[in-house]
Amino acid sequence: MAELRGGIDLGGTKIQAGIVDPGGEVVGEARHPTPTEGGPEDVAAAMATALREAAEDAGVEPDALIGIGVGSPGDADEKTGAVSSARNLPGWEGSFPLAENLQEALGTEVKIGNDVQVATEAEFELGAGKEFESLIGVFWGTGVGGGLVLAGKPWLGRGAAGEIGHVVVKRGGAKCPCGREGCLEAYAGRKAMEAEARSRHEDGEKTDLLKLMEKHDKPRLTSGIWERALDHEDKLAEELIERAVEALGTGIASAINLLDVEAVILGGGLGIRFGERLMEPLTQEMEKHLFVNERPPAVRVASLGDLGGAIGASLLVSR
Repeated sequence: MAELRGGIDLGGTKIQAGIVDPGGEVVGEARHPTPTEGGPEDVAAAMATALREAAEDAGVEPDALIGIGVGSPGDADEKTGAVSSARNLPGWEGSFPLAENLQEALGTEVKIGNDVQVATEAEFELGAGKEFESLIGVFWGTGVGGGLVLAGKPWLGRGAAGEIGHVVVKRGGAKCPCGREGCLEAYAGRKAMEAEARSRHEDGEKTDLLKLMEKHDKPRLTSGIWERALDHEDKLAEELIERAVEALGTGIASAINLLDVEAVILGGGLGIRFGERLMEPLTQEMEKHLFVNERPPAVRVASLGDLGGAIGASLLVSR
C-alpha cells in the first residue's frame, strides 16, 4: 500500500478528516460537526473519531499512517503541537496540547499548523493558486482567516502572519469575537454575522434566517442557511451579506497595498458558497481601495472545496 497521510481540518462548525495518498488524492474521508459545548478535550475526541472513520473509509488503520497533520484555528504552535486561544471553539481560551492528545488516541505522529495557512498552501500546490508565485488566501467562514505564500514559500512571520480577519476596517467599529473593535471579522465572520442578525431580530427587524435555521435543523446560521435567505430575498440577510462584502473588499485591498501579491484565493464555507455569486461586488469593493487599481490581483475561488483544509493539513506530515 502506498504511504498514506491523514489530514484533519478543524473548523468552527465542522471537522473534516481525510486520508491522502502521495499524489494528493483523498482516498478516505469523514465529516463531523464541531462540538458546541465542552472544551478542548471534547473537540479532540471528535477529531479522533472523524479520523478513524476516514481511515476506515480508506481501508487502513490510523496507526498505519505515516503521520497526521492538523489545521487548527487559534495560535497553532508547529514546534510544540499546542493550540492556544482558539476562540471560535467551545471553552478554548487557554493552551491545549492537541498534537500530544491526538498522537495518544491515534497511534501515529501528529503535526499541527494554522488551519488557513495549510489550506492556502494546498491551493498553492494543488489547487486554484498553482499558476502564481505569490498569493494570499482569504478564508471566509466562522471567522475570517488568512494565509500567505510569498516568492513560492509559505510566510508565517513570527507565527501569526496572515491574520487578515483582524485588519481594522473601521476604527471604533463593531465588536469582534477577538474582543477588539472594527476588525474585518466583526463584519464578515459568520459567527459575528449571526450575532448581529439575532440582535437585530430581537430589536424587531424581520428576517427568515432563524426560521430557516430551525426548519433545516441547524444549530447555527450556516452558509447554506444564508444562501437560502438570499434566495428568499430576505432583506436583513441581504444587508448583512452586503456589509460583509464591503468589509472583505476593504480588508483585502489593504493587504494587497502592503504585499502586492499576484492573487487572492477565496475559500472557507461562505467563500466557497458565495465566491462566484458575489465575485463582482467583492472585486469592485476591493478595487475602490487599491493604490495601483489598474493592476488588480487575480481573485480565484478555492478549487479544492471542503477537503482543501484536510489536504493542506496532510502536507504538514512531509515537512
